Amino acid sequence: MALSAATLLSVSCGNESADVNKENPFFVEWSTPFGMPPFDKIENKHFIPAFEEGIKRHNAEIDAIVNNPDAPSFENTILPLSEGNEFTSRVSGAYGALTSSMMTDELKDIQKQVSSMMTRHSNEVNLNDKLFSRVKDVYEKRSTMGLDSLQLRLVEKTYKRFVRNGAALPLNKKNKLKTINEQLSDLSLRFGNNLLKDMNTFYITVTDTASLVGMPATAVESAKKAATDRGVEGWVFTLDKSSMLPFLQYSPDEAKRKELYMGYLNRCNYGNETDNKDIIDSMVNLRQQRAELLGYKDYASYVLEDNMAKNSENVYALLNKIWTPALNRAKDELAKMKKIKADEGKGDQFNSWDWWYYAEKLRKAEYDLDESLIRPYFSIDNVREGIFTVVGNLYGITFKEVEGAPVYSDECRVFEVFDNDGTHLGAVVLDMYPRSGKRVGAWCSSYRSQSYKDGLRVAPISTVTCNFTRPTSDTPALLSIDEVETFFHEFGHAIHGLVSDVRYQGLKGTPRDFVELPSQIMENWATHPQVLKLYAKHYLTGETIPDELIVKINNSSLFNKGFITTELIAASLLDMDYHTLGKVGNIDVLEFEKESMTKRGLIPEIEPRYRSTYFQHIFNGGYAAGYYGYTWSQVLDADAFSAFVETGNIFDPATAARFRQLLEVGGSYDEAETYAKFRGHAPEETALMKRLGLE
Repeated sequence: MALSAATLLSVSCGNESADVNKENPFFVEWSTPFGMPPFDKIENKHFIPAFEEGIKRHNAEIDAIVNNPDAPSFENTILPLSEGNEFTSRVSGAYGALTSSMMTDELKDIQKQVSSMMTRHSNEVNLNDKLFSRVKDVYEKRSTMGLDSLQLRLVEKTYKRFVRNGAALPLNKKNKLKTINEQLSDLSLRFGNNLLKDMNTFYITVTDTASLVGMPATAVESAKKAATDRGVEGWVFTLDKSSMLPFLQYSPDEAKRKELYMGYLNRCNYGNETDNKDIIDSMVNLRQQRAELLGYKDYASYVLEDNMAKNSENVYALLNKIWTPALNRAKDELAKMKKIKADEGKGDQFNSWDWWYYAEKLRKAEYDLDESLIRPYFSIDNVREGIFTVVGNLYGITFKEVEGAPVYSDECRVFEVFDNDGTHLGAVVLDMYPRSGKRVGAWCSSYRSQSYKDGLRVAPISTVTCNFTRPTSDTPALLSIDEVETFFHEFGHAIHGLVSDVRYQGLKGTPRDFVELPSQIMENWATHPQVLKLYAKHYLTGETIPDELIVKINNSSLFNKGFITTELIAASLLDMDYHTLGKVGNIDVLEFEKESMTKRGLIPEIEPRYRSTYFQHIFNGGYAAGYYGYTWSQVLDADAFSAFVETGNIFDPATAARFRQLLEVGGSYDEAETYAKFRGHAPEETALMKRLGLE
């Protein structure tokens, strides 16, 4: 059962002191649908006082635990640690949305202060000797306390978290760790802001219509609007993928394709104030120092100990198993594209900026598939309804749009989510289009995660944020197949959060190499023939996508898989190489990257999916020594989807119920064990290798 809005508000706010600034919306009750942040009332000036108050309240909670005269127990130590700090979490939901999607110079200044403030506070809590002493006391006596399995797991995870954050270190090493943590926090912030600035400032201008021949009309119109917005003549193409990729795919102007792609490739690599190379050097070295302080040989060992992979040897084994057949497949793809270019009389020189252009030609030649003919069946509204249909068929979950809910942008749409018995399950906010101040890529987050309060389930509010092709003056947003799969992917994360039913806050999180399972498995339904018939309808005629196109889409499922897989594995290997260096000194980032790829035989026509200077996942996104998790989770999702296929029904109710149970429990149990319980065996790589065409 979910808490009512009124109950939830009192839960979120806690007891208010007399000196609270009543004009600050974070200090008062929110009379908003589902307790959503009142963005119409929140101003930048409210954040610093709110975070300061959150720290104050959390410190009071910690003091109450530390100064409790009773012997340490689960109830007076572990439980309040797990369930505390509500006020800060409430502030963070709104703050995270604005800093990731509506960033301004003023917010950047605030972000620096907040990052420093919260890092110091985290250090003080994690390295509090008296607090750790109580946690350790409970941990050592846990087997005699009559705890159930979830309580035992929470005790063990809490103790381990403190140790991994340095609580058992001597004072001199604790002080050094504090300094390193603060430095890493600042560097990560600078990395992300540099990337955002380069993304917002770089663009190319096209003035010759010959450069636009063959491009989708919607892409051309969007480029014209982008030029108008910037006050320039012609058409403007930016580094947002929804703008860049259509140009790389269709424009016959090789010089302009090169200009755009090199702008993408050299982000934060110009030797100016946004250059990230020195930041990367410092971060890799500091992470190594941090790992050594905590007793690990390298940073990857520190990270992976807590993941399903357990160690770097297992990660490299998986990546290397896929690398060689994927690269060989990519070389075959390259040979075919080189022939097309040569047949056009344009020579045999093939460059990385040629790949998308000739891949599109190869798709048409081999599969008679033109993406511009597919997009009209994938209007963003149809795709969203397709996702809702899939989720409904799997779990009985339904959605209803909510008008008048507070949002930070009028482009956001809010939906209430109902469980299969009609009760309120949560809410989801969709923000689909690129804008200045919005970071790149696509992601899922939340204003509020699921929890329990006084025995009642507090419903989550998930957010799905993307940078998709914008609608034009007379055409809705028409998505590419890649964007369709991205939408399904991110919504899988949202479903993971929405169905969460975890008793203790401290047990919610799952490892990086598991967390992509709920998202990646959703991609399997995106272009399944049975599912396409449910939602892929022409935006003008309402006609269901014809069987002929469905056949072509599925026949081309292995198209360009060598390239896609190779660039993904290349980025994963680069990440691992940085974080298994052991003792390091000054790093020449470009040379290190080159050596990492050269020794494995990466062909020059393919770049890693993320080059170092814009590898936001690992330097500003929490995926350091964890980017491999996408591939590890691919093994899980391909194997898990096979469970549905084996029943003969991709919406098999019994299989869906078991999979939902896997999602509901979060980190309450060992992830390998919960997966094996769902599947009946440990995950097998066979299904993934087949899906990638690498058997």
